Amino acid sequence: MWVLFSLLAALSSAVVVTLSKAGIKNVNPSLAFAIQSICILVVSWSVVIGQGMVAEVSRIDRKVWIYLIVAGVVTCISSLLSFRALKLTDAARASPLDKISLVFTIILAVFFLKEKVNAQLIIGAVLMAIGAVMIALSR
Repeated sequence: MWVLFSLLAALSSAVVVTLSKAGIKNVNPSLAFAIQSICILVVSWSVVIGQGMVAEVSRIDRKVWIYLIVAGVVTCISSLLSFRALKLTDAARASPLDKISLVFTIILAVFFLKEKVNAQLIIGAVLMAIGAVMIALSR
């Protein structure tokens, strides 16, 4: 089931990039991101309320709050940088470089989460990174 959710997330991400590129044509990227952020806030809290999970907020551990807040700030920075890249070039060139986050995720997961990697995973990540760079640098 996780594969389905991952593929749907990838498809959603592609739609977001495409719509964002169209939306920032005549708009400052930071303003465009702020507008999208309002939508994210409304939809995410609607899901929490709809699932009856509001009471769970008070039970979240302090350490978890710190992780989630830092991740939220980094998410904002990532999105702002992505919007700036989209403003400066084609979506088909900017988006692949953004996906090199896979390589960074693997490295961070190994060091901070103590996840195990094997040769197949490393080779696959290297090939994806090479492909992303080739796409981004194509004319």
